[in-house]
Amino acid sequence: MTPTEDARELLATGPVCDSCLGRPFAERSFGLTNAERGRALRTTIALADDADFDPVEPLECWVCEGYCGTFDAIAETIVDALEGIDFTTYQVGSRVPPLIEENEELFREDAGLEPDVGESLKREVNREVGRRVGAETGAEVGFERPDVLAIVDLDGFDPFDLLEAEDDEASAARTSDPQSVTSHAVDLQVNPAFVYGRYRKLERDIPQTEWPCRECGGSGVQLGDDGEEPCDYCGGSGYMYDTSVEQVVRPHVVQAMDGDEGTFHGAGREDVDARMLEGGRPFVLEVKDPRIRDPDPEALEREINDAADGSVEVEGLRLASYEMVERVKEHDASKRYRADVEFGDPIDEAAFGAALAELDGTTLEQYTPQRVDHRRANITRTRTVYKIDGELHEPTRAEVRLHGEGGLYVKELISSDDGRTEPSLAGLLEVDAEVTALDVTGVEGENEPFEREEYFRDDRSI
Repeated sequence: MTPTEDARELLATGPVCDSCLGRPFAERSFGLTNAERGRALRTTIALADDADFDPVEPLECWVCEGYCGTFDAIAETIVDALEGIDFTTYQVGSRVPPLIEENEELFREDAGLEPDVGESLKREVNREVGRRVGAETGAEVGFERPDVLAIVDLDGFDPFDLLEAEDDEASAARTSDPQSVTSHAVDLQVNPAFVYGRYRKLERDIPQTEWPCRECGGSGVQLGDDGEEPCDYCGGSGYMYDTSVEQVVRPHVVQAMDGDEGTFHGAGREDVDARMLEGGRPFVLEVKDPRIRDPDPEALEREINDAADGSVEVEGLRLASYEMVERVKEHDASKRYRADVEFGDPIDEAAFGAALAELDGTTLEQYTPQRVDHRRANITRTRTVYKIDGELHEPTRAEVRLHGEGGLYVKELISSDDGRTEPSLAGLLEVDAEVTALDVTGVEGENEPFEREEYFRDDRSI
C-alpha cells in the first residue's frame, strides 16, 4: 500500500491529530516533523477526495489523548527547572502511560500496519521537547552522559486540563502556573562534575581520604557512665587524623561548583606516614549536583594551596569528564620512592652495593604484608623492581631510591616482613632492615600518561 492508502486506514480508526498520524511514517522525508508529515497526508487525502480539510487537535485525538499538544508546556517547565544551573549538554527522556502505549499499538493494528512501524510517542516526546529546550537554552544534546537529564512523566499531569486552559482566555492565570506540569511530571537529574589534578603531601601522618574513628564510627561520641561523652580514642573529632588530602581539597572544589557534596578518587594511595613529593599523585574530585561547571581552575588551585598552608599542594587542576575517574582508578602506574633505611647491624659498602645490584631489575614475590592483612586478601603478588640504587651514609643507615611496578610493597622489599617478601634487602644482607621514612617521588602511567586530552573539558595544556 502507498503512504496515502495507509493514512486513510489510520484516519478511519477515529479522530487522530497530525503528530499521531505522521508518527507511523517517521522514517520518510527526513527533515519533517511528525506533525508536518501528518498534516501533509491529511491535506493530500482532502485534495484527492475534494473534501473539506478537517484537522484534529491533540485534545480530540484518541491515540495520544492530548499529549502531543503539550510539548511547548513541558519544555517551558524544564527550562524553568534549569534556572540557575550551569550546563552545556542535556538530554530529555520520558515515561509514557501504559494506556497511551496500548493506544499506539491498537492504532497501527486497526490500520493493518506493523506494531513498531515508524516511531513511538516516547521518542517523539524526547525529540520534540528536547529540541525546544535546546533552542531556549542554547545547550547541546549529550547522548552519552549529559550535564543534565530531564525525565518527563506524562502521567504526572493531565493534558486535558492544560490544553483546555490554554484555549480559555479566562484561564490565563492558570496557564501561567507551572504547577500544572511541574508538580510531578519532571524529574531533573544533574550529573556530577569533575576536577582533575595532582596533589603533593608535604607532611607525614596525613591520610589521603578522611579516616573515621574506628571506635566511635565517626560520631565523635561514646557511651559513658553519665550518657554520651566525647570519644577517648579520637578526642571527640570523629576522625583518626586531624585532616586528610580529601578534607583539604574537597570543600573548596565543592564550594566553587556550588555542589552538594564531593568524592575524592586517587590513583592509589601512599601510606599515612609517607610524603607524596615532586610530580604528585593524580586525583579526581567528583562534585554531586553542581550548579556551576566552569570555575577557574587556576584560582581554585591558589585557594586550596593558600588554605593548606604548606601541608598539601595541588597543581594542574583541570575540568574533566567522568572518564577521568576510571582513568585515575584503573590506569596501570609505576611508582618512584625514596626511603631512609636503618639496619640492625653494621654493613659495609660492598655488601650494600651487591644487594642493590641483586634487586635491580628483579621480579619478586610478596605475600600480603602483616600490616595490611586485616583488610586485604592473603595472596602472593608478583612485582618487578625496575631500578634501585642508593647510598650508605653510615654502617647502619642508608638512603634507597627505587622505581617499581604499581602495587609493590616498598617497606617489605626492604625489611622482608619475616620472609613474606623474597628477595629483600634485609634477606640479601642477612640483617634486620627497617624503613624509617618513606617518600613517594613519582606516580606515572606504565605505558602512557594519566592525562588524556579527550577526557578534559577545557583547553588548558598540560
